[in-house]
Amino acid sequence: MQEAIYTRRAVLGLGIGFATLMLIKSAPAVAAAVNTSESGVAIEGHDPVAYFTMNKPVPGDPAITATHEGAVYRFSSEENRALFEADPAKYAPQYGGYCAYGAAKGYKAPVEVDKFSIVDGKLYLNYNGQVQSTWIKDTAGYIDKADAWWKGQ
Repeated sequence: MQEAIYTRRAVLGLGIGFATLMLIKSAPAVAAAVNTSESGVAIEGHDPVAYFTMNKPVPGDPAITATHEGAVYRFSSEENRALFEADPAKYAPQYGGYCAYGAAKGYKAPVEVDKFSIVDGKLYLNYNGQVQSTWIKDTAGYIDKADAWWKGQ
């Protein structure tokens, strides 16, 4: 008898926990237009231009910055800052620096700055390596979906 009571409580507890998880997942918090740290720095302080010129994330210098769409971008050189300032849309990551795959699925997710791809001259960041592996399987399709979703933001 006592075991049956504990079993019912455990099942009820699991059900409530699952329902809470689903509620949280279905009602995401409002995220900022650009993925930044609490201090407003984008791409965890990495130089957006370096992704294009060096094909890797390079930490930016806190003394060499520019602001775009309310976010602070750091650069590893004055030359990179000048390139960015001349055409920020060319170098800023797509979807505000949120995970490109997440945008394709309809939400804003954080990223690992070393999980990136450059497609048709645009920078896309991903949540992690596993997500990036999925992203690579249908990049064009995911970009179409993410572009459509992002326009509605």
